[in-house]
Amino acid sequence: MKKLLLSVVFSVLYVTSASADMGVNVGVSGQGGLFAASATETSGTVKNNGVEHGSAGWASVFAELTLNDKFMIGVDYVPQSLETDTTETANSSEYDSATYTQKVQLDFEDLTTFYVGVMLNDAFYVKAGVHTVEVVTNENLGTGGKYGNTDLDGQMYGVGYVYNADNGAFVRVEGNYLSFDSQEITNSANSDVKVKLKNLNGLTGKISVGKSF
Repeated sequence: MKKLLLSVVFSVLYVTSASADMGVNVGVSGQGGLFAASATETSGTVKNNGVEHGSAGWASVFAELTLNDKFMIGVDYVPQSLETDTTETANSSEYDSATYTQKVQLDFEDLTTFYVGVMLNDAFYVKAGVHTVEVVTNENLGTGGKYGNTDLDGQMYGVGYVYNADNGAFVRVEGNYLSFDSQEITNSANSDVKVKLKNLNGLTGKISVGKSF
C-alpha cells in the first residue's frame, strides 16, 4: 500500500509539474478519537488473548504541495510520544504450576503519515494515506526476557471540510479512519514466547489551521 501511494504521488508530480499551478500549505493540527486493539501472547501451546479500548489525542504539524487548487500531497508528523496505560495480567505456565505477572506499557513514537487528497468542490475533500509509527515496548515480565521495539505500518482514509480566508489562512475539520497492520514480536529470552499485535484501528476527529503560499 505504501509503495503504491508513493508511486501515485511521484507520477502526479511528474505529469503536472510542467503546467500545474503549484502552491504550499503548512499548518498544525489537533486530533483525538476512540481506538480498539487486540493482542495474543503465545507461550508454547498456551495462548492468552487481550482486547483493549481507549481514547487518545495528539497534536501534529503538516506540510503539503497543492496542484491547481484541487489536489494535495502532504506529510503529517506527530512530534510527541503517545503513551498507553500499563496492562497487567497473571499468566500460568505450561511448564510448571506457577503463575507469573506480566506488565506491559507501550509508547508510540514518530507517527508519520503520507497522504494525497482531492477537492470535491470548493469546500469538501477526501484523502487517503499510509502511516508508520515506532512501537517502544516497556514491560516487566514475570516469565523473564523482554520484547523488542518494532514498527507498525497502516492506512488512513478521511473526509473533510475547509474554510479558506482571503489572506491565505484556512481551517479544516476532518473525520478519519486509521488502521495498522499486524506485527509479531518475539521474547528475547525464549523464542517460543511471542506477542502478536493486531486489529489496532480507530475513528478520529481532526481540526487543522494553516496558511497557503
